[in-house]
Amino acid sequence: MSTFRTLASADAPVRVIQVGAGGMGQAWLHNDRANPDVELVGIVDLNLEAARAGAEVYGSPSLPVSTDLLSLVASVEPDAILDITVPVAHHPVTTDSLFAGLPVLGEKPAAQNVAEALSLAAAAEVTGELFMVSQSRRYNDQLVAYRQQAGLLGSLGTVSTQFAKAPHFGGFREEMDNVLLLDMAIHPFDSVRYLLDRDPIAVYCESYNPSWSWYRGDAAASAIFEFEGGIRYTYDGSWCAPGLETSWNGAWRLSGSQGSALWDGDHEPTVEVTDSASRPVAPAESGAADLPTLPSVGDGIEGSLAAFVSSLRTGAVPDGEVHGNVMSLAMVEAAIESKESGSRILIDDVLSRAYETALATEKRDDVRAQLESWSSVRGALQAVAVSA
Repeated sequence: MSTFRTLASADAPVRVIQVGAGGMGQAWLHNDRANPDVELVGIVDLNLEAARAGAEVYGSPSLPVSTDLLSLVASVEPDAILDITVPVAHHPVTTDSLFAGLPVLGEKPAAQNVAEALSLAAAAEVTGELFMVSQSRRYNDQLVAYRQQAGLLGSLGTVSTQFAKAPHFGGFREEMDNVLLLDMAIHPFDSVRYLLDRDPIAVYCESYNPSWSWYRGDAAASAIFEFEGGIRYTYDGSWCAPGLETSWNGAWRLSGSQGSALWDGDHEPTVEVTDSASRPVAPAESGAADLPTLPSVGDGIEGSLAAFVSSLRTGAVPDGEVHGNVMSLAMVEAAIESKESGSRILIDDVLSRAYETALATEKRDDVRAQLESWSSVRGALQAVAVSA
């Protein structure tokens, strides 16, 4: 049963306004143009010249543009909003859109902190509109195949991701606190939740900045997460690791009672299943040869936009729906709290503190009342089942 309003037409293009026309916004404008199921009907940006430049990028210079979202909504009457703004703007843009009766597809993270993300989950409940976070690296056919292979490994025990890149971004990233954890680690954190189909319990994390780093904040981190069922996930990442770099998706290893699987992040994953004496068995005997080829989920933001459109037409809950996505942001917040305190942090404690903050800071009475109706935060987040 759908938990959000679907569109009346199952085949007409979805008419969208995009909010944000900066660097990432321009990538999305190309994405909008390439999707035949989407019609861009307006662009909003605080910089009107950036909005006009975005219309040029989209290929429609006369496209309506504005610095004010709600006025443009009233003018062009879109079906949905794409929020491609900076994290600090995600909460106000998404809240205004949901209460204007419009579903939202927003860039990650859902909000700048877990408290704001909980507010947005409650706002989606109050309005009956879909809020989906574009956790774009989850849309990867190789990751889907890797999850299939996990089913051959028996009882799962350990997962690890090694991430090593050396990008010189310039700009705000090089001045951020906790730049790796805040800006990049949410991708593998979200992917491991998908891979295991389980949620995290606790984390211990340390972060640091190598002597040669060109970042002001910590550009490297190591974290150990405990997941439901006693599974351990280890993340070891650096954004100032020149030479022999990994994929942007990282290099993965997954081990269970009956074997292991590897994924280098750029090519098809591989699996080796063993017998009771830990000897490799042939693919035909392991079941690997019988894994079905699943429909493509698309790639990156292309896949997330297609999933958003499909959900609005069918009512199927997409990967990235806000209730399911909050826990990925909670992993980031818990890892930062752990490295600052030097102690192991329980995810439920992070959720509890964020919930109290959300109640104390919420400006809308209807959203606060919805938050107060939750019997538990984890229970409320798990109430919306995410489709596979």
